[in-house]
Amino acid sequence: MEGFYVYILQSLKSGMYYIGSSNNPENRLIEHNNGETPSTKNKGPWIIKFKQHYETTTEARRIELKLKRLKRRDYIEKIINDKLIKTK
Repeated sequence: MEGFYVYILQSLKSGMYYIGSSNNPENRLIEHNNGETPSTKNKGPWIIKFKQHYETTTEARRIELKLKRLKRRDYIEKIINDKLIKTK
């Protein structure tokens, strides 16, 4: 499916979450696991726990930044469990 995604990764090493956006989250996961992203380097291996499609980069980035500002593990886990990012 074309478009852009907000994705949530989880570290198998520490259990921590990482939120990002990409037009190809599977390829981006490979980059995270290869240490190509400074914020996730040496913290993996990572797995994709969730991804949600958006029509535009602008929309995906807006949601990504909103989630990153929240910094709440319980909210991230609710998104994963509900399989949905609820936006207003």
